[in-house]
Amino acid sequence: MSDYVIRSGDRAAFLAGLRELVDFLTANPAVAVPRHASVVVLVDASDSAARHDGVAFVAAPLGVSAEDIGRGYFDARRDFGPISYGVAGIPPEERQ
Repeated sequence: MSDYVIRSGDRAAFLAGLRELVDFLTANPAVAVPRHASVVVLVDASDSAARHDGVAFVAAPLGVSAEDIGRGYFDARRDFGPISYGVAGIPPEERQ
């Protein structure tokens, strides 16, 4: 059993929502779109090593590495054009 928890959602519902958004934006060209967008999966863990392990686990199939960005935070991202898909591990005292 791992020492981290990946806050993941319903994959089918997420993909359906993305398709619905694309269809809506395609059908409604007057709707503005952001210059950049991000989707982030969060990893919960009480200690730094476990947060790193959780971020690395999610990052591996993306083909990217987990980065230590300091103060107990870990991050990994892969860009798809102007859309970033990432994973972040945030220290417990910073989560709300």
